[in-house]
Amino acid sequence: MKPVRVYMSKFLVVSAYAVIIIAAFSQSGCVREKTKKIVGFSQTENIGPWRIAETNSIKEEAAKRKKTYDFLMTDAQGQTSKQFSDIEDLIARQVDAIFLAPREYEGLTPALEAARAAKIPVFLIDREAAGRPGKDFVSFLGSDFIVQGRRVGKWLAQATNGKASIVELTGTAGSSVAIDRAKGFRDAIASYPNMKIIATQTADFSRAAAVRVMENIIQAKGSDITAVYAHNDEMALGAIQALKSAGMKPGKDVIVGSIDGQKAALEAIIRGELGVSVESNPRFGPLVFATMEKYFAGTKIPPRIILEDRLFDVTNAKDFVHEAY
Repeated sequence: MKPVRVYMSKFLVVSAYAVIIIAAFSQSGCVREKTKKIVGFSQTENIGPWRIAETNSIKEEAAKRKKTYDFLMTDAQGQTSKQFSDIEDLIARQVDAIFLAPREYEGLTPALEAARAAKIPVFLIDREAAGRPGKDFVSFLGSDFIVQGRRVGKWLAQATNGKASIVELTGTAGSSVAIDRAKGFRDAIASYPNMKIIATQTADFSRAAAVRVMENIIQAKGSDITAVYAHNDEMALGAIQALKSAGMKPGKDVIVGSIDGQKAALEAIIRGELGVSVESNPRFGPLVFATMEKYFAGTKIPPRIILEDRLFDVTNAKDFVHEAY
């Protein structure tokens, strides 16, 4: 899957720099007294258990450090244009660091350039964005999305003896996570000629959207479907609901695999409806604050900090469901 390229106009670049200049002039002669550093968090949206768990983790860690940092958070509500404006606002408010969960891989380059011009370090979390670590942003902190997709593909190949007609439900178009999870899965099944993707459609990481999308695919493909690969658990759970409504038995008629490792997914594994879920840990709070503090202390930060993810299936779901989000 090729990345969706979104090119922002030069006007937006200029507007970002304009905000910085205006903010600088407004502070001239009246320098703001700062007793604490200010940390800004630009969240892409607050919908779904995974995203909410990520937000809560960062807010909880900020609360533990409230004597040292003031914390500002913005919610882009699933809109790249709003996230761009949110970052502009954080820059204008003279934050000392920005945690950024990018909605799309492309589209935020001018905002990153504006932050760099204002000498504000940016830490990418959970999704990547176009740019160079150490220059456009400090580091990317997250999972290896290609490996995640590859692990689901390998598991599914074993579970189906290398023969499956697969429906793929993809995440947000243009996001690094959707691009990489699609690539990793295809890499894994490439050596199995009898494993074929018969339909690919986005459900935007949403359970409700996955129900609608899967219902339409079932009408078109019917009993040809023997497997579903969903880019996250929410879409897998939506697909399971649609399959059951159509009189099909998830886990028997159709094997379902996904990524995230949320509690509802592990419970579905225990029930026998979901086959596998590869973990994608949302608890970034301790890691991103610790990384930022190392950066401020002068420690060299690696360009990528990759979390180790577990794989959950019928062999271990009961052991970990109590600690899932």
